[in-house]
Amino acid sequence: MSERGTLTFGDPDGYAAAFGNTRVNLTILGAGDFSARLTRLKLRHLEMYWCRESLARIAYISLPPERVALSFPIGGASPLFGGSALRNGNIVLHSRGERMHQRSSGVCQWGMMLFSEKQLANCGEALTGHPIASPHVSRVLRPTRAEALGFRRLFRHACHLADIGRNLSGRPEVAKALEQEILCAVVHCLTADDADDIAKTRRRHAAVIVRFEEVLTKHLDWKLNLHALCAEMGVAERTLRVCCAEVLGVSPTRYLLLKRLNRARAALRRADPSTASVAEVARNNQFLEFGRFAVTYRSIFGESPSTTLQRHSSESAEPA
Repeated sequence: MSERGTLTFGDPDGYAAAFGNTRVNLTILGAGDFSARLTRLKLRHLEMYWCRESLARIAYISLPPERVALSFPIGGASPLFGGSALRNGNIVLHSRGERMHQRSSGVCQWGMMLFSEKQLANCGEALTGHPIASPHVSRVLRPTRAEALGFRRLFRHACHLADIGRNLSGRPEVAKALEQEILCAVVHCLTADDADDIAKTRRRHAAVIVRFEEVLTKHLDWKLNLHALCAEMGVAERTLRVCCAEVLGVSPTRYLLLKRLNRARAALRRADPSTASVAEVARNNQFLEFGRFAVTYRSIFGESPSTTLQRHSSESAEPA
């Protein structure tokens, strides 16, 4: 991963692969061509991401266990974390190695920071007398307006440095000062009085959907029904439906359909139209009735699968 820069993407898979050690899997929910801009900055003890996306989607995110992670909305159109809406200025302090779902209803912006746990602990102890570590359960931080504004100002300033191509690797003293200033701002936000754990019921529902995701990933190539899925997960169908509605905004069967359609769309985008066929891609993704597949595909993505096959070739990220 490069130290800094802004990348533009027209391919969800390419965008998802650009998050370093953080694993991101996107399920697109709406019609149109996906586009995203990702500004990223990597310093010695800190990684930063500013994410701007064009379409509604569900993201399944797996954080690296060796880092402390924060995520936060930017602007009004922000994604939902585990089914919970966050206000501008809120910050989620994630548990170590957390796996989570994040959902957007359209155009959205959000940010993420990952820290060296040791560096953050040392900074916290120096400023407050107590080391700061990643919590066992996620917490929503609600810093004061002044602290939130200071945090966002530093975040945008750092992203601006990355965006204009300022080479911080050749100026280690500038990079170190910027990193230290950001760490101090984060510590002030983390010690805000108004902070709470994610409600126990929501945590439990989010954990059910993580398990659901794991089972789907394991069996996506199979022809599964809801009863078999629930039996493997060890949950009642009603429980899974309630959890899916809260966290994903769709039913379990709809989410399974969307994941298969997204995988088929990715295969069509990669395929060579001179050698591949839509019917073959459909069969490979468990769509055995071609006519129904084509109708459903068009209703979700706004174009026929044959159009996707003809007009798309493999796309890669290009520097903005």
